[in-house]
Amino acid sequence: MTVAEARQRPVGRLLRGWRVRRRLSQLELAIAADISTRHLSFVETGRAMPSRDMVLRLADQLDVPLRERNQLLLAAGYAPVYPRTPLDSPALDPVRAAVRRGLAAHEPYPAVALDQGWHLIDTNHGAALLTTGAAEPLLAPPVNMLRLTLHPAGLAPRILNLGQWRAQLLGRLRRQVELTGDPELADLYDELRDYPCDQPEPELAVPGPGDVLVPLRIRDGERRLSFFSTVSTFATPLDVTVAELSVESFFPLDQATTAAFSPADGPGTPVGTAVVG
Repeated sequence: MTVAEARQRPVGRLLRGWRVRRRLSQLELAIAADISTRHLSFVETGRAMPSRDMVLRLADQLDVPLRERNQLLLAAGYAPVYPRTPLDSPALDPVRAAVRRGLAAHEPYPAVALDQGWHLIDTNHGAALLTTGAAEPLLAPPVNMLRLTLHPAGLAPRILNLGQWRAQLLGRLRRQVELTGDPELADLYDELRDYPCDQPEPELAVPGPGDVLVPLRIRDGERRLSFFSTVSTFATPLDVTVAELSVESFFPLDQATTAAFSPADGPGTPVGTAVVG
């Protein structure tokens, strides 16, 4: 959204949209923000213009992402307060260093750094396992990790439990769309949902005997590897770029997978998809 477009959209209408998205009544939001329901109603209908602090307070109670908080401020006639620093800026040197340390510490297992749109920011050596055999267009920067994973010319043909893994990925993306209201993520969800899948996709992940996590099961030549993943984010971001960074790390789920990553039988070398300088 441009600055001009943001100014043309009343802040009250935007705030009401976020309140509805969060499934809160005016009374519930008013109590949480310590304002009167009458005043909140006036703000939403445009009869009252909120102060800068009021916009930020309501955005905080609505758990609005930092990028969209700036848009709310613009719509109310105020300057944005959350910077969006380029990732290669010297100001983010500590952030890039922390990401790299996390990726390196996870060797030899795969780990990837992503932005909000699921684009690859950096990888470790083990992440080569997730890109092997993918079509060249899918590896052209900016690489979208969801597209690379679920595309029939990407990782999908090597995922043994594609239906199960695809269902949980699409579920994560759907929840992210609901949280952020990002139209680009919504378009990505529609694209990925149309990719073919020849396996059943469970609506709910119901554990089988001994299951504690949804696994990623990959065919790597003659080997069958099983992983679970964790996602790390920065706990106290005040910058849009930092707030939207995450690191997904894949851990072996069984002894056979652990053994496959021993120094004598590693997964190979990384592909040239990293963009952090």
